[in-house]
Amino acid sequence: MNRTVKIAAIQMDANVAPLTERLARAETLVTRAAAAGAKVVVLPELFNLGYAYADENFHRAELLDGPTATWMRTTAARLRIHLAGSLLLLDEDEIYNALLLFAPDGRMWRYDKHYPWAWERAYFRESDRITVARTDLGNIGMMICWDVAHTELWRRYAGHVDLMLIASSPPDGGNPVYSFPNGARITVDEMGPAFRALKDTGVRVFGATINQQAAWLGVPAVNTVGCGQITTAIPNARVAFLAILPLAPALIEHLPYAHRLHATFTFVPGCKIVGADGRVLAELTQEQGETFTSAEVMLPEPHPVPRGRQPIPPVPRPAYWFADVLIPGMVQGVYRQGARRVWGPRMAPPRPATQRWLLALGAIALVNYLVGWLRGRREGHRRA
Repeated sequence: MNRTVKIAAIQMDANVAPLTERLARAETLVTRAAAAGAKVVVLPELFNLGYAYADENFHRAELLDGPTATWMRTTAARLRIHLAGSLLLLDEDEIYNALLLFAPDGRMWRYDKHYPWAWERAYFRESDRITVARTDLGNIGMMICWDVAHTELWRRYAGHVDLMLIASSPPDGGNPVYSFPNGARITVDEMGPAFRALKDTGVRVFGATINQQAAWLGVPAVNTVGCGQITTAIPNARVAFLAILPLAPALIEHLPYAHRLHATFTFVPGCKIVGADGRVLAELTQEQGETFTSAEVMLPEPHPVPRGRQPIPPVPRPAYWFADVLIPGMVQGVYRQGARRVWGPRMAPPRPATQRWLLALGAIALVNYLVGWLRGRREGHRRA
């Protein structure tokens, strides 16, 4: 027997604001969605913070009985809905990006982001467990943002869920504008073919990939995103700059200013509700700003089992290297130092594998600097 459930996906401006302000804005949107008949309401990733690479993130990590989770529990009970959203969660000696789902009766399920995207690893660590929320509505699988680009996570949910719930706030990392304190501004188009090839990665991930994977699972999916435009500092910027020099040697002239590198991002569209056949049932554009959309979906019973070969995401392979390996490896030290500075020396205990990665990445950064410097000199001689 199939069940019909109305779902709402909320889109919020991603600029950082005080907790009280962001919770008040979220409450207005959640209340409106519930009044429209939604029984499942999904807020964006880090809806209580906004999106930025800043030391403030460490201070704003919360406990499970903190103000954000308390507000979510109370709101779900008051409106008689299932309410989901993600926050930075302080858990013993680590910080996670945790997606919480609250039922009207107070039950809670938690999913921690598996793949911090690029510089996000400077503020929380990765996880490795999936979550199937066995609710009164059905079995709900959970993911956060960049996780959806990884097919092995979708496979782990296959045959066990009736709905996929995804909270995202994806900056358009394939198409930023980088700015330096000397006034220089660099677009991806000026950084060479390797970076131009990554320009549409976000659209592919939060467009076709979610639709294809939901259809393969045979279940509906809901995804939320942030909106607007942000400008944020880049953590450990000089090391990141050195790492990309071999692919963009013309940038060598900006090296003296690289430690104060900033990036301006817009956000990838993708606030939507997708049917079990992969068809988009409701969707918001970025231009619509802070609002919500909703649609009724059919939750199949029993849990569908995928048939046929799993689709391969239309994502360039280098995007995984940059987002999952290279940049996260460069900023793990930022995470450790920041977590310990704010929450004490027991935080972020070192792991042998992490130490080996940091040594290897330091060597790579040095080699890349030398290669970029040599290429830059050659190009300078040619122009001369």
